[in-house]
Amino acid sequence: MNFPEELKYTKDHEWIRVEDSVAFIGITDFAQGELGELVFVEVETVGETLDQDSVFGAVEAVKTTSDLFMPITGKVLEFNPKLDENDGDEPGLINSDPYGDGWIIKVQIEKDDELEGLMDATAYKELIS
Repeated sequence: MNFPEELKYTKDHEWIRVEDSVAFIGITDFAQGELGELVFVEVETVGETLDQDSVFGAVEAVKTTSDLFMPITGKVLEFNPKLDENDGDEPGLINSDPYGDGWIIKVQIEKDDELEGLMDATAYKELIS
């Protein structure tokens, strides 16, 4: 399993990559492996400001559905268009490239200090082992 060192992680298996005051958020390689083949991603919160730990969407796999949680407080700026099955691509990008093209949302960070409470790669590895 892959756990990039430059990312932060949550107990709910989301990752966050910060670029200036914008964050890319997705689910971890571990999470996509546990869920199995993803068939649908739902994000109806674009344009909304959500608190840390709020549900921002859901992923549906062949056998289960799982809520997606905000790692930090912020405004949802964008849903990854590559995940929209109507545009010809599909949620399977989360399975094949969870930390790259499989990002789920882009968020304007509201509270920088919340980043300090997230796990680094070492702590996340310990959580799942």
